[in-house]
Amino acid sequence: MAKCPLCGTALDWGELIEQMLVLEDAEGLFKDRERFMATFESFVFRCPHCGEEFYGKNLPAREAEKVFELLNEFKGSIDWENRKVRLRLNSLLALDTMLENWDRKVKG
Repeated sequence: MAKCPLCGTALDWGELIEQMLVLEDAEGLFKDRERFMATFESFVFRCPHCGEEFYGKNLPAREAEKVFELLNEFKGSIDWENRKVRLRLNSLLALDTMLENWDRKVKG
């Protein structure tokens, strides 16, 4: 799971994505994977724990891609009016990782 590159505290993907929802044309951004990833990598996030800023490129790109997929897979995952993420992204990412590991074990 993603950790702050400065203080090492575990980060909540929902909080990170909510920081991006203030961007102009955020709705369009969350529909285009390439645009999302490019913006994610250059976006300056603020750690809710230590308050320091860091670029998205310092976070796991694979997790960011999974977050993009989850947000697009579940209708209503973002409350655009209130700029809030409705999904528990960290829990879904953990479940997804667990299922991938299970598949590898069973197949392999």
